[in-house]
Amino acid sequence: MTFTDFFNLSNIHFIISIFISIINAVLLIFIARKFLQILQISGYKIRGYQIWLGDTKAKYISRIALLCFLSLACVLVTNALFDVYNQDMFYSYFGLIFYIYFSIVFIINMDRSPQKTPLVQTRRMSRLTTLLFLVSFVITLILIWFSSSLLPFLRFGIVAITPVLLPVLVPLCHFVLIPLEMLIRLRYIKKAKKKLSKRNDLIKIGITGSFGKTSVKHILNVMLSKKYNVCMTPHSFNTPMGLTKVVLKYLKEENNLLIAEMGAKQVGDIDYLCKLIQPQHGVITGIGSQHYETFGSKENIIKTKNELILNLPENGFAVFNCETDGAQQMYDNCTLKNKFAVSLNSKNSVVVAKNTKINENGLEFTLCYNNEQVDCKTNLLGRHNLSNILVSSCLALKLGVSLKQIAESISLLESIPHRLELINSGNTIILDDAYSSNEQGAKAAVETLAQFKNRVKICVTPGIVELGDEEKRINSEFGSSLAGICDYVIIVNKINADSIKEGLLKSQMDSNNIIQVDTLNDAKLKLQEIIDNNKKYAILFENDLPDNYT
Repeated sequence: MTFTDFFNLSNIHFIISIFISIINAVLLIFIARKFLQILQISGYKIRGYQIWLGDTKAKYISRIALLCFLSLACVLVTNALFDVYNQDMFYSYFGLIFYIYFSIVFIINMDRSPQKTPLVQTRRMSRLTTLLFLVSFVITLILIWFSSSLLPFLRFGIVAITPVLLPVLVPLCHFVLIPLEMLIRLRYIKKAKKKLSKRNDLIKIGITGSFGKTSVKHILNVMLSKKYNVCMTPHSFNTPMGLTKVVLKYLKEENNLLIAEMGAKQVGDIDYLCKLIQPQHGVITGIGSQHYETFGSKENIIKTKNELILNLPENGFAVFNCETDGAQQMYDNCTLKNKFAVSLNSKNSVVVAKNTKINENGLEFTLCYNNEQVDCKTNLLGRHNLSNILVSSCLALKLGVSLKQIAESISLLESIPHRLELINSGNTIILDDAYSSNEQGAKAAVETLAQFKNRVKICVTPGIVELGDEEKRINSEFGSSLAGICDYVIIVNKINADSIKEGLLKSQMDSNNIIQVDTLNDAKLKLQEIIDNNKKYAILFENDLPDNYT
């Protein structure tokens, strides 16, 4: 059938093909949700998407291949049974019933899969899905014509193979929309900058680091609220459009201080955010190996985080958590006159914690600054939170909050959900540290678990990811640290299983107490088998794999 004959409104098969193409385009949008989700959580940066696509752990692609194979097989069998080559073409529609059925089952099963960061239908995502729908519609229609003309044994069954195009179609549509998205982005950023330019009274604080950003942000918010009307970036609004939304939607006239968390995955990200916010003061929470995979090297991590310091004015305050070598290096190289080092063990720390007690009930310590000191107590767990408190106290003191007010604030601090959050459930204590993990955070979580005496200790973990070449070593060391504390270790997923096991066995942990499962739900079922109601337990959930690892 020629192109002209097929694409003719008087051709009933062309009209039916349009309806089939619409239905298929809708199905492809839903089938593509995983690809769209990965692109979104990668910050619409194709590198993160490529890493996922090239990773054998991305089982979604093989599932789509299976969907296409089963659908195509059913189409071919149906066409053979009805001998569509010699009979009326309408019989070739029947095979599509199987494709539609398998696609719906596939979509339902994928939607039921647990997701840490579900796809959010933002305006940008709506534009992307709209273009994907149009492209899918056109491609389906052209393939139907091609098959009808040259592959009559397939006819409309060629629709069944269109899902395999999605790994390419999603980034293709993304690239097509980049110029439009840049214009929209610049428009909103320009509006945000204009709003900020009119707020000469506004004190702006930038917070960045490999870990601890959210915790320091929340602690600072409580402390600074004693003197200022604070606007804090909510959730993980630490990207250009996230901060833009905060400025345009959340920042009110009555606010006189803005705390901006700044995230980054590659060189230049923090500099871009600073050009938007123009912070007067900055906090470096600590430098580690987090996102090593996208940064490429520790030097790039330090360089990127240091972009905040380079954007501060000469009279700005810069506070460094010098518990890590990277932050100490940044402090040493900082040329600002108002730079302050904070460390639990250094005599040069601006603020000091003395008489420290770290146990299962929280933290108790004496906070010292200049010639003053005050006793403090908080329910927050872990040595790392003491470090976060000192860093926050340093900047709050420099901004005029009194030592007494800081002590009051510390007593009011509450744990952030899924960040070493304590959940007391009868004989079982749960330490929920599942939001994310890094080398230093995992170490702090294990130290905290050790504080719970006379309890059976269990750790549920997939290990630590996004560490590049360091991942195997760090997870092996993590396993070694668990072996000295835990009675049982449940390893979730295969991603780091071998490395964690290696560390556990090297430190003489009983192999019978090392359990490997595929999913978090499987881990919870194992916990039910292990737990004896006559005993007391402390269970640490350390990390939950990002969706691009499941």
